[in-house]
Amino acid sequence: MDHKLLDILVCPICKGRLQLTADRQGLVCRGDKLVFPIEDGIPIMLESRAAPIDSDNAPMA
Repeated sequence: MDHKLLDILVCPICKGRLQLTADRQGLVCRGDKLVFPIEDGIPIMLESRAAPIDSDNAPMA
């Protein structure tokens, strides 16, 4: 994922900063404890597609 895109993307729920997962397959919002998937290089920023995460064990880059 392009770092310029990552710099401008925010969580669609809380508008908080997102972080790329270690496997580069998702974007994590720590505030909402959600991970948004990245499919074919495109972040899917829909709340209905986000998966809950455990804030202590979220995979981070």
